[in-house]
Amino acid sequence: LKRTPYLGIVSSPCSSVLKRRTKPNTICVCKMDRVDKIAETFYISHGTPRMSIDETIPARRFLEEWKEKVYSKRPRSILVITAHWETLVPTVNAIDHSDLIYDFTGFPARMYQLKYPAPGAPELAEKVQELLAASGFECAVDKKRGLDHGSWVPLLLMYPEANIPVCQLSVQPHLDGTHHYNLGRALAPLKEEGVLVIGSGSAVHPANNTPHCVDGVAPWAAEFDNWLEEALTDGRYEDVNNYTKKAPNWKIAHPWPEHFYPLHVAIGAAGENSKAELIHRSWDHGTLGYASYKFTSTRFSSPAIVS
Repeated sequence: LKRTPYLGIVSSPCSSVLKRRTKPNTICVCKMDRVDKIAETFYISHGTPRMSIDETIPARRFLEEWKEKVYSKRPRSILVITAHWETLVPTVNAIDHSDLIYDFTGFPARMYQLKYPAPGAPELAEKVQELLAASGFECAVDKKRGLDHGSWVPLLLMYPEANIPVCQLSVQPHLDGTHHYNLGRALAPLKEEGVLVIGSGSAVHPANNTPHCVDGVAPWAAEFDNWLEEALTDGRYEDVNNYTKKAPNWKIAHPWPEHFYPLHVAIGAAGENSKAELIHRSWDHGTLGYASYKFTSTRFSSPAIVS
């Protein structure tokens, strides 16, 4: 398969083949007693960068209503684990001001004029490096890289004021789900300091040349998406870590793993015995899945590494 950008897609309703454990486009309200400690982490499917301008994409409304209906508190800072930054070792960007990276081609010209002038979070980057090193991970620091569209497109809709410090963490596509889960476990203490941890990818992200489904959702995509929801909400995180052995149709849903691994980091960062909840589901072309999840920790705990 040739890796090419996922270009211009249009929204498509959910198929009846999807299980109705939760309704499509479902959202929930997260309440937090203290703003200085955060119990939740999130996995957001950012889908196409066209969502930044296309109001017909259902997931756009979900993100626009983030503060009203999903997460009302203001975090001290945000750490985004982005699918669009692939490195050999975990790498965090440490910059004072977040310049944007327009890492997509073939889209309307006005998308390349969009701005998201959020402050950087170099202190958070330093803390990320410290926590990862304490858990035995090598962690590099990039002092030049700005925000790629895996970060700025959803944040543009979630926090349009662009006044919350943001930094990014990369993924390692040559490694596995357990590696990324353990990255998250190492980063779990960040929640106690008011850091909102967001994994940004896509729940179903096939190759660009995958045939579209003109009527609803492709059966292979629905089967994978349903398996993922059941595994997460049943707490079978080990199955998700080992999805290449457990999940149906995973080779079509994720021919490359970079859009899936931010999910594993979000799960790990939520902490031991966290509870998963589907907070949004929609589709483009019946093949690109926008399922998004909230993970709520039942208690704050020190990191534990999974072998």
